[in-house]
Amino acid sequence: MSFVHKTVLLDEAVAALAIRADGIYVDCTFGRGGHSRLILSQLGPEGRLIAFDKDPAAIAEAATITDPRFTIVHNGFATLDQSLEQLGIQHVDGVLMDLGVSSPQLDDGSRGFSFRFDAPLDMRMDTTRGMTAAEWLNTAPEKDIAEVIKDYGEERFAKSIAAKIAARRNEQPLATTRELAALVAQCVRTREPGQDPATRTFQAVRIFINRELEELALVLPQALARLKTGGRLSVIAFHSLEDRIVKRFMQDRSTADKLPAGLPIRASEIPQAPLKIVGKPLRASEAEVAANPRSRSAILRIGERTEGAL
Repeated sequence: MSFVHKTVLLDEAVAALAIRADGIYVDCTFGRGGHSRLILSQLGPEGRLIAFDKDPAAIAEAATITDPRFTIVHNGFATLDQSLEQLGIQHVDGVLMDLGVSSPQLDDGSRGFSFRFDAPLDMRMDTTRGMTAAEWLNTAPEKDIAEVIKDYGEERFAKSIAAKIAARRNEQPLATTRELAALVAQCVRTREPGQDPATRTFQAVRIFINRELEELALVLPQALARLKTGGRLSVIAFHSLEDRIVKRFMQDRSTADKLPAGLPIRASEIPQAPLKIVGKPLRASEAEVAANPRSRSAILRIGERTEGAL
């Protein structure tokens, strides 16, 4: 069964890389290859693109690209340093990240990402390794479940939800998305108009199972260190937790070290920050949101590597 994926901020995110025909680029989240294919179309014969993805379905899609300039890595992007080292690549001209879960993952009920389908509680982006959502929910301490739902889902009913899960699994293990959604619905008393009671809990469990925020925090400094001077970092985030990490990283790396007031040095001698923020954050246009409602929450931030020391 095929699932349609509309790449969010496709032209904007690739344009942000300011592609050089002979450059080396990294697509940290191949997905269904929208960004990768556009990057390849702008590269010359000497250019190169390395893409990462955990999802076996994405890897299968990447296998249909027979371009010799293209390399796919079946691993999370937190392995950026290690993988580039193995490929003999020291520095790159641009890194693109399209964070979060893709439309095919959400729309394939068997993956267990969505409460819209009744399916096994899996939620792993890489179905070949790691603990499923069901395995974790049925074994983790109630306190840990509450913390994950509160911290990653920003869910104010987290303690009640965790208690309900713990009580249920004592009788019978949780196995499906519908079972989890039904339990959550019993605890969530109010919710924003149009938002399912289970939205925040499913987001939280998915983020935790896939270590999404930890891996993002790990890859950002790796990406900056690998960029050549003038190289670009282009990052699309879809929810506040991701965007907060990206925003703080870029702000921190674009701020030079503060020197004591009154120090007798010239402005040109002040240490330069290693990153320069390029423009203001970009969001999807009204036309794109109308065509693809999932693009509504997307925000694109762009940074450029300077000569400043890390």
